[in-house]
Amino acid sequence: MTTNDRYLAQGPRVGIRHFTAADRDEFTALARQSADLHRPWLFPPAEDAAYDAYLHRLQDPQRAGFLICELDGGRIAGYLTINNIVHGAFRCGAIGYGAFAHAAGRGLMSEGLRLVLRHAFGQMGLHRLEVNVQPANERSIALVKRAGFRLEGFSPDFLFVDGAWRDHERWAITAEMVAAGMAAGETV
Repeated sequence: MTTNDRYLAQGPRVGIRHFTAADRDEFTALARQSADLHRPWLFPPAEDAAYDAYLHRLQDPQRAGFLICELDGGRIAGYLTINNIVHGAFRCGAIGYGAFAHAAGRGLMSEGLRLVLRHAFGQMGLHRLEVNVQPANERSIALVKRAGFRLEGFSPDFLFVDGAWRDHERWAITAEMVAAGMAAGETV
């Protein structure tokens, strides 16, 4: 894992960095172009005002947002947020993420997720991250499995998504699990 002035961390093909106001036009255009990929799972901001509100919420100390960008050209491939960050003895957060259509199926989100995990467990000082995934969202489940998350439970009527309360599977990973993967020779 290396870094430069633009990225918090980078791997062979992607770098991670924080959201900025200057990303609005690219992000919202990509969200509109990717609507078919995202529905019915997620609804990233696709209009200027929605992006500005989203960026504002990411300034809250209990949240952190990361753009996953292709190193070749800097195009945004996807995004990941850590929400409900709690420090102290808990040191936990809940993640959400999405790939954009041009990047789907290319392994860029897997690489970006691993970079964010290392950043969260390193510089952010977190110990545990959770993700809640609707059971039918096979791509999202495959992503967290590849990253080493373990299935910990099932939560009926857990989140209000697309007009209804949806069941979710609860997946989690800890700093020790990531360190064990690194010790076993896993790459970014």
